[in-house]
Amino acid sequence: MGDMVLANMMICIDCKITALVTAIVRDRPMLQTLSTASSLWNPSQRSACLEIVEFQRSQLSSLSPCPFYLKFGSKSVQKGRALVSGTFPYACQRPKQYPASKKPGEYPQNMDLPPVLPKKKKKPYPIPFKEIQKAARKDKKLAERGVEKPLQPPKNGLLVPELIPVAYEVLDAWKLLIKGLAQLLHVIPVYGCSECSEVHVAHSGHNIQDCKGPRSSKRRGLHSWVKGSINDILIPIESYHLYDPFGRRIKHETRFDYDRIPAVVELCIQAGVDIPEYPSRRRTNPIRMIGKKIIDRGGYVEEPKPWRAVDPSSSSIIDLDTCGACERFPPPSPEDVPIIAQETMNAHETVQTGVTKLMKKYTVKACGYCSEVHVGPWGHNAKLCGEFKHQWRDGKHGWQDATVSEVFPPNYVWHVQDPKGPPMRSALKRYYGKAPAVVELCMQAGAQVPRRYKPMMRLDIIVPESEEASLVA
Repeated sequence: MGDMVLANMMICIDCKITALVTAIVRDRPMLQTLSTASSLWNPSQRSACLEIVEFQRSQLSSLSPCPFYLKFGSKSVQKGRALVSGTFPYACQRPKQYPASKKPGEYPQNMDLPPVLPKKKKKPYPIPFKEIQKAARKDKKLAERGVEKPLQPPKNGLLVPELIPVAYEVLDAWKLLIKGLAQLLHVIPVYGCSECSEVHVAHSGHNIQDCKGPRSSKRRGLHSWVKGSINDILIPIESYHLYDPFGRRIKHETRFDYDRIPAVVELCIQAGVDIPEYPSRRRTNPIRMIGKKIIDRGGYVEEPKPWRAVDPSSSSIIDLDTCGACERFPPPSPEDVPIIAQETMNAHETVQTGVTKLMKKYTVKACGYCSEVHVGPWGHNAKLCGEFKHQWRDGKHGWQDATVSEVFPPNYVWHVQDPKGPPMRSALKRYYGKAPAVVELCMQAGAQVPRRYKPMMRLDIIVPESEEASLVA
């Protein structure tokens, strides 16, 4: 009798294991199959059955970060007067594990240097091209049926109330960033190559042979260093200011009728910042679109004249541009340098964080071949692109969605552990790290470096001497 009970128990276990494995593989609920068998079990019968637990569909997915696995254990079952022992399977859940470099709030020990994109190739799309095609097909189907395209602020021309304080905060931080950099440049020396875009923050230029200028072969790749300016640290990315972003497009013949201002400032203006010199149209009624065609924009409004009619030196907009910033602000005292450096570092982080928040809602376009940026729902038609295959496009830009690094470029430079030490050499290039130019400048002035920049700066790597470099694995 005991052998028969044990045989029945093993048959039941095999059936439950098969049902459990099948449900996990197919990622479907097991309640319909297993709960029926559980409800039919009676303690008076001479057999054994499993205790069934219902799991959700997402918990049984093979792609879940906490997958289930089978675990077998011994258990005794009371069958009347007889005590029967057997092996039972259990569904266990593994604890959630993070890789060492992907834990929330933590950063890897070291990080690769930013890649240099080739100039003879179009930039990659920030949004996968298949998703762009999918959204275009969806809009086309709605347009064929005559259904209006559902638009939410700011896509319909209205402001996002939650982002107006963010825009003002970014603009104030932008002014503070320009002021702090102009003051620190009187104390921290900066050098720029006259043949390429290389920038170095130290008391002397480095000797790394990576110059790509037109006459670099005569210098064997060495840079031709000259004194740098604030535009070498904070790259000026400008955009056309539009009174109505949804109005008429800028043509090549009318491009001089519009002002060129920093792209960060234009983004803040369209997000709700009011500057008297740069007015912007504030709509109260949303625009309506069918496909790519605007059927109701509220009419065209005559745009005011640009601020060029006013003396810019007597206006408050002079603080929004880097032109002549070093002459406007005097050198700071030695005691105030660390404080100014930390304020400048905080302003840099505020601008970058705020621009990231604004660009998640407001559309910014960038050319896929050059550095041109346009803040608005679509790009302009000025034929100013002179990069790769511009003849095929008649000088028109290849517009695509912009990234934060294109609107607010970091401009990576070599991190110098000892600014007054010997210059860097090409033989020890792999031991050096990089950091954004603003971060490197503020760090040398006494500011604390944010944690997210430390892996790329390679602060934990000791640079060996030239004769020791050959002994390092």
